[in-house]
Amino acid sequence: MASLDALPHLADDALFLTDGGLETTLVFHQGVELPCFAAFVLLDDEPGRAALRTYFAPYLKLAAEHRTGLVIDTPTWRANPDWGSELGYAPEALDAANRTAVAFARELRDELPDGVPAVVDGVVGPRGDGYVAEKLMTAKEAAEYHGRQLQVFAEAGADMASAITMTYAEEAEGIVAAAEQAGLPVAISFTVETDGRLPSGQSLPAAIAQVDTATDAAAAYFMVNCAHPTHFERVLEQDGAWRERIRGIRANASRMSHAELDEAEQLDDGNPAELGAEYRELRERLPGLAVVGGCCGTDHRHVAAIRDALAR
Repeated sequence: MASLDALPHLADDALFLTDGGLETTLVFHQGVELPCFAAFVLLDDEPGRAALRTYFAPYLKLAAEHRTGLVIDTPTWRANPDWGSELGYAPEALDAANRTAVAFARELRDELPDGVPAVVDGVVGPRGDGYVAEKLMTAKEAAEYHGRQLQVFAEAGADMASAITMTYAEEAEGIVAAAEQAGLPVAISFTVETDGRLPSGQSLPAAIAQVDTATDAAAAYFMVNCAHPTHFERVLEQDGAWRERIRGIRANASRMSHAELDEAEQLDDGNPAELGAEYRELRERLPGLAVVGGCCGTDHRHVAAIRDALAR
């Protein structure tokens, strides 16, 4: 696997931003239609690319103005075999889409001024929905399933990969193994329900411990995403080395549950300043927190508020 020393956001004093809720911003703010909630399809034509550039522009500006590091995600959360097939992408076309996504993220990085560190991150999404633990696989099956996408990311020049919105530990285990095989550092981001547990019912500490034990702690770090801070803040009160493995948070703007969000017809974008203050409280429990951004309902306003709160 590539050396973790090459990832600047693993430094002790690092603060790196991510973007916010890509899909919810595109749909609710930019009026873009996303079949199956898949953003990678926008890379197929210039209007779609323009929509993605419009989306990423304020995050690039935020990082440049404040000289803050930036993790630039590929819009590939749905670019896996099951979702690709449903969208009409043959395996070779899906490979091409993932390569194009990495090239697009590298182009965005080139727009940043010198001295602003940035990481191109190949995003892997769950085989299933992302809100429920479904289409369950063994770790071996998950490694085989996600391995091709991770290999394409590595060959296309991604700096790392992130598995976002993981709902159960075995899929995460397989992704770590496949990333190691591809020579690509990988972060694992679990989502949790309002009770702080994964959709599978497993606790967050147990899931992190299971993945680390099964993979000899090969993941670069862990994250939590697609949940409001109030959903998991009490979990972080529990002691244990597992907390030191969490270096990233990408929270939702809304306090609603996954089921409620799934049924929502209007965007709940919460309160950016309030969310920033909640991140400041989270960092008191997570001294290693270095990667911060948003998920459903958030946009550049929320990420700016988070940056300001942590800078203070």
